[in-house]
Amino acid sequence: MPAVMEDSNQPTPLTEDAPELARDVEKPLHELLSHSIVDIYVGDATFPLHEKLLCHHSPVLRNHFYRKGSKADSYGLPDDAPEIFSTLAGWLYSGTVAYPVDENAIGPLLDLYLLGEKLQMERLNDDIVNTIRTYYHSSGSYPSLRRVQYIYENTNNDNPMREMMVGSIARFLTLGESIPKHWDSALRRNGQLAVDIIRAIQEWHLEGRSVPDVRDKESRFGFSGIEPSEVASVETDARSIA
Repeated sequence: MPAVMEDSNQPTPLTEDAPELARDVEKPLHELLSHSIVDIYVGDATFPLHEKLLCHHSPVLRNHFYRKGSKADSYGLPDDAPEIFSTLAGWLYSGTVAYPVDENAIGPLLDLYLLGEKLQMERLNDDIVNTIRTYYHSSGSYPSLRRVQYIYENTNNDNPMREMMVGSIARFLTLGESIPKHWDSALRRNGQLAVDIIRAIQEWHLEGRSVPDVRDKESRFGFSGIEPSEVASVETDARSIA
């Protein structure tokens, strides 16, 4: 029976031939194609992959396969989707993340990101964040509420994907003339999201003269409106203010 995920945050004595982690030292692919092949069981599928390549990118797998006394030759991810792990395996050998052809392709990329979080594959997840941010910037769109909620449900505070998405939404809401109804409802329910949007705006480090001062009697003040009806998605509405 394949072993399942362990806590890699605990110090683990490793063998001397344990590969260096990608976050510390990047290695060319040919140096990581070891003779040792291990089986990764994902759902009902099996992926035979180069052990050293896997362990170079994942501290979790490195601790599993290279801890002293380990004779492991397999690892299990029973609750993950084979098609998502297949994309991860493709990234291991190619070093590239496929650019999304449309917004629907963002969903699988977020699933890949969460798998990368589970395996602590920092370099993979940096690539995914940059790919998704480039998509939104190039298409003049913003993350939809359902994408943001999905990331909030499955990540911790100060997660890079959270920060990128919230920073995007902070811009969307700041440049808009009203708040979409579904965002109004979401912000009322999720106080952490509302706080994070303010934190994102503070990171802009705006000069005081760039922000209206309603204490000045010559300044206008008040609140923007709330859109009267639900909007299908931010992506379609936001293009006009990109």
